[in-house]
Amino acid sequence: MDKLIISACICGAEVTKEQNPNVPYTVEEIVREAKSAYDAGAALIHLHVRWDDGTPTQSKERFQECVDAIRKECPDVIIQPSTGGAVGMTDLERLESTDIVPTPEMATLDCGTCNFGGDEIFTNTDTTIENFARIMKEKGIKPELEVFDKGMIDTALKVADRKGLLVHPMHFDFVLGVQMTATIRDLVFMAESIPAGSTWTATGLGKNAWHIAAATISLGGHVRVGFEDNLYMEKGVLAESNGQMVAKAVEIAKLLGREIATPDEAREILSLPPRK
Repeated sequence: MDKLIISACICGAEVTKEQNPNVPYTVEEIVREAKSAYDAGAALIHLHVRWDDGTPTQSKERFQECVDAIRKECPDVIIQPSTGGAVGMTDLERLESTDIVPTPEMATLDCGTCNFGGDEIFTNTDTTIENFARIMKEKGIKPELEVFDKGMIDTALKVADRKGLLVHPMHFDFVLGVQMTATIRDLVFMAESIPAGSTWTATGLGKNAWHIAAATISLGGHVRVGFEDNLYMEKGVLAESNGQMVAKAVEIAKLLGREIATPDEAREILSLPPRK
């Protein structure tokens, strides 16, 4: 079984300081949270950025500022910009995060339209998915394929096999608790539905975070934790930092006999080029 890659999704686009005062908005706060996660054992930072008032943005300049600042504190960490952005953003807005220098090693690629609750619909047409995949392939960016249900896995495979826009081995992130229930049954179903040789990460939203983390570690997958997906250490106890959540994932991994991957070990597991 590979060493465990821990990804930290440090701020997301939707959670607010009203929900947890430790959610980062400013560049300084984002760096603080990235470093806390890195120091605790995260090999990968999944990055959204905000303006100082908390408004989500895909501004190339804001991403560049945050990435440069994180690099000063965590020089070897894998930084994975989100191309999801926030509900309502255009495709061109969302892709700005891939225009930073140097070109990101990885970026997210959402593989279907998703109901986020109420009237919030996160739209990803087949054309959007194919265009994002084509642009990432041209730039040499490895996509993390964000899938919220089994149908999105099938969409990714169609883009890979019929269109040739995704390269094997692929890497998936299973986001459970939005459209698909966050049960171990469904986690196993997702893990068994991807091509042999693929790697996968899983996250459970909110109250689902920790049992999905434990099951994923046991099954040989990789884990994502952080404020984007969950604000609590346990019921009623707000997390003080992303690092605190990463440390809990490390503790679970140790109890289950999984070693933690360094950033360079994560690059090898994910079939990324060695760090220059």
